[in-house]
Amino acid sequence: MVGAEASISAGTAEALLEELVRTSQEASPAELPEVLNRYVQAMDLGRVVVYLVDLQQRLLLPLDEGEEDLEVDGTLAGWAYRTDALRVTEDGAGGLVVWLPLVNAAERLGVVRFTMKTLDGHRLWRCRALASLLALIVISKRTYIDTIAQRTRTRPMQLHTEMLRAFLPPRSIGTGRVVSTAVVEPAYELGGDAFDHSFTEDILHATILDAMGHDLASGLTTSVAMAGCRNARRTGADLARLVTRVDEALSRWLPDQFCTGIFAQLHMPTGVLRWCNCGHPAPLLIRRHRLHQKALARPPEPPLGLPASMSGDPRQVHETALEPGDQILLYTDGVVEARDEGGEQFGLERFTDYIIRSTAAGHTASEVLRLLIHAILDQGKNELSDDATILMIEWQPPVAE
Repeated sequence: MVGAEASISAGTAEALLEELVRTSQEASPAELPEVLNRYVQAMDLGRVVVYLVDLQQRLLLPLDEGEEDLEVDGTLAGWAYRTDALRVTEDGAGGLVVWLPLVNAAERLGVVRFTMKTLDGHRLWRCRALASLLALIVISKRTYIDTIAQRTRTRPMQLHTEMLRAFLPPRSIGTGRVVSTAVVEPAYELGGDAFDHSFTEDILHATILDAMGHDLASGLTTSVAMAGCRNARRTGADLARLVTRVDEALSRWLPDQFCTGIFAQLHMPTGVLRWCNCGHPAPLLIRRHRLHQKALARPPEPPLGLPASMSGDPRQVHETALEPGDQILLYTDGVVEARDEGGEQFGLERFTDYIIRSTAAGHTASEVLRLLIHAILDQGKNELSDDATILMIEWQPPVAE
């Protein structure tokens, strides 16, 4: 920000930034918009409004109660969200409206709108820096401020769904080598489906689970399975031992319940994928825009939570080497079995073809799944007979120079 054309000195900007960080930490949800606008006005950035995307990624909902909701599809705000890119337009009164995506690594949170009289390189830099900081503020506050959860919901949520969603990680995580992204529906009546993904050192961990039933018991089953998985992972258990720990947790605490699932680990530097399939639909591999349906098909293990006498031999872990650009799909059967009004299933071919076409069109992994889950919902008029969960991994290591 140092330069002859800069209207605010670097020292002043740093002092204002320090004040913003401090006051935003102390601000209540109702005070946060005022705190932000006090900062942007001091930085000569006009006015700012933060919009958070709703659970189903159809609406952008403002933190300021006086602002209108915006559609993700068909608006400039939505364009910035969908493409993860800047959009600038005139406001009709001689000023400018600047839309920036609100993101944290691979996770899309919403958008930020700046309304100002003029825009130059310094102001744009400050807008981008503030958008990055706002993403961190939102993430830090959403763990203990229910207002943020309320702002991203459009209707009440079922109790068992509330419990299960408390265990879910962010929709998307990523590094320079890999992106893992997921969607789950029905958003407000989710029963026994869940996903998990995280990093330890240079390993991406990804899990998908599907418990029998669609009630509190099924949600509890999935929650215990996820807790067992995380507990084993965080104590350094290898993949086979991790699955055994989940089996033991379910057998001990919920002996009448079981679920299916896949546990996968991707070594990000080399692309070596290891996985264990416990009674679940096989993972799918898309390579160079083609489905290799049987590439990861292996004899499945028994479902999770069965007594040791029924599960038999130790869990089998499989391994394969990925190629740069490969996509791995984990999904529950509710995805391909979703039906339209005429009773026709969405089907595996349509499912994978949609991903291939959307990827070829240049959409990001997160946007590909957003479009896909909306297509599944729209064909059934937003009614699903079963939970539908998709987790997609894209491995794209840096190109060696």
